[in-house]
Amino acid sequence: MTIEDYAEVYQLWLSCTGMGLNTLDDSQVGIEKFLKRNPTSCFVAVLDERIMGVIMSGHDGRRGFIYHAAVHPDYRCRGFATQLVDAVLAALKAEGIAKVAFLVFARNHEGNAFWDRLGFYAREDLVYRDKTLIEFERIDT
Repeated sequence: MTIEDYAEVYQLWLSCTGMGLNTLDDSQVGIEKFLKRNPTSCFVAVLDERIMGVIMSGHDGRRGFIYHAAVHPDYRCRGFATQLVDAVLAALKAEGIAKVAFLVFARNHEGNAFWDRLGFYAREDLVYRDKTLIEFERIDT
């Protein structure tokens, strides 16, 4: 993925129910900053010159994290999402990362079922904590 993909990727995210976006991190400036920090582990899937899938990931040197994995509703159940996940896992492994994590909204039943099928398990022993340092607007699809 490159920043030139941003407009099309953002529209893809908006087409996917269950995505949690915000006006700061998911702005073009926010995504450009993320891509500069993680140039080898963010991917788009293109079919007929149209981006129909995206996955972003990065790491802190010891643990990988996946963000905003999505496939356009018209292209689901064709293996594209699994290929995107495989690409991310290979990229992170190549950088020496042994474990990967991510967040999925509990209300995103389709997304949670997908991750279950791939063998990712839900952690029931953790509490996710968050603190806003810069105000932004949430955009839930």
